[in-house]
Amino acid sequence: MLRETEARDRTAFIELLASPEVHTYLGGPRPRDALERELPDVPERWPGSFAVDLDGAMIGQILLRRPARHRPAVVGKVDLGYLFLPRAWGFGYAAEACAAALGWFDHVLPGEPVVLATQTANLGSMRLAAKLGFTEVERFHAWDAEQWLGTRSPVTPSS
Repeated sequence: MLRETEARDRTAFIELLASPEVHTYLGGPRPRDALERELPDVPERWPGSFAVDLDGAMIGQILLRRPARHRPAVVGKVDLGYLFLPRAWGFGYAAEACAAALGWFDHVLPGEPVVLATQTANLGSMRLAAKLGFTEVERFHAWDAEQWLGTRSPVTPSS
């Protein structure tokens, strides 16, 4: 289930952001002690930010946002991002949650394209992008690794 973040999610956010496994392809984890000091009581709360809830506990986060700075192919488009706790990997939760978030987005902003960037070495994320209907726009080198940028054609409202 997708829902707004709540104060009870703070511990899961710290776990997500401090996890070496989660951040293998994202530049590395943040120090847990810094997160404990800096993270607000209710993290990441705005339209397009969702906690992924399984049986009453947060297992991941989905973000749909317009990045302030990015590659020229992304300017003005919404970027899909996601993080899941390692214990939730391999069960299809990411595909289900991302599809639900994209469905929400298509309802709120019909006709808007969505982009997704990931390292080509992140095979799970590459498979997820394909499953969600993203197609390659470009590959580029950043953060000492080859990156993949895909786009999802906008869903147009039916007449």
